Amino acid sequence: MTAQPSLEFGQIRKTSLASNILQDALTVFWGDWLDLRVRIAQVAASGLVSPLIYILAFGLGLGSALDSAMKPPVGNTYLDFILPGMVALSSMTISFGGTTFSICGERLYSKTFEEILLLPVHPLALFLGKMMAGVLRGLMTSASVILIALLFTRNLGFISPLFLLVLVLNCAVFSGLGVIVGLNVKSLEGVGLLNNFLIVPMSFLGATFFDPQTLPAILKFIVYLLPLTYTSTGLRAAAYLPLSQFPWYSIPVLLTVAIALSAIGAYQFSHQRD
Repeated sequence: MTAQPSLEFGQIRKTSLASNILQDALTVFWGDWLDLRVRIAQVAASGLVSPLIYILAFGLGLGSALDSAMKPPVGNTYLDFILPGMVALSSMTISFGGTTFSICGERLYSKTFEEILLLPVHPLALFLGKMMAGVLRGLMTSASVILIALLFTRNLGFISPLFLLVLVLNCAVFSGLGVIVGLNVKSLEGVGLLNNFLIVPMSFLGATFFDPQTLPAILKFIVYLLPLTYTSTGLRAAAYLPLSQFPWYSIPVLLTVAIALSAIGAYQFSHQRD
């Protein structure tokens, strides 16, 4: 007769824990937002340089030659084809880089990170709060690239709910990765090294400029190991293709990666000592 009350009490405790973690995560996020809100224009523009260069060089320059030779697999022009990839690229770069440098600055220079570790909150809440700040950074920059895409294509698919869902998941993946990297690197040189060996190669190999379906099997296997590939193909399909042709597997893949990074990040916060 006591099994049912015990079960209900356990459910209440789990609900209360989840609610407390969310509230604490929002509190940590709010601390970062107070710093971000005075630099909104700077954050929004910081990730525009590379996408604009790629749009001018590849979309308008190389794209004009490619359009006369062949039609891209998605979109009417090569510029149309790469614009969703540019959104994915900008969100990845700023979500990762902004989060990493923010945590490194707190750990290595301002020495305020120890105060965060002393907060009486769950380690997962610390991770989620920092990750949400990274997601916001990525969305700010992505909004600028999306505006450019809308001006070029006048395609409202760039602001569809499915497009935005994939975009948020991509920001969550790379801001989560940025939190983990920021907790572990010993200097800003280490951040630059990881950026050169991880983010820069992924920028070109993550299906931003090409259709991965056209690759040989071994290269396709490598490309599909990269989370950016699922974002680029998902954003491209959400912008241009009907729902029946959307690669629905991209959403659980990105969600699984984000959850795995959350578990690693929570563990890292619970064992962080600096």
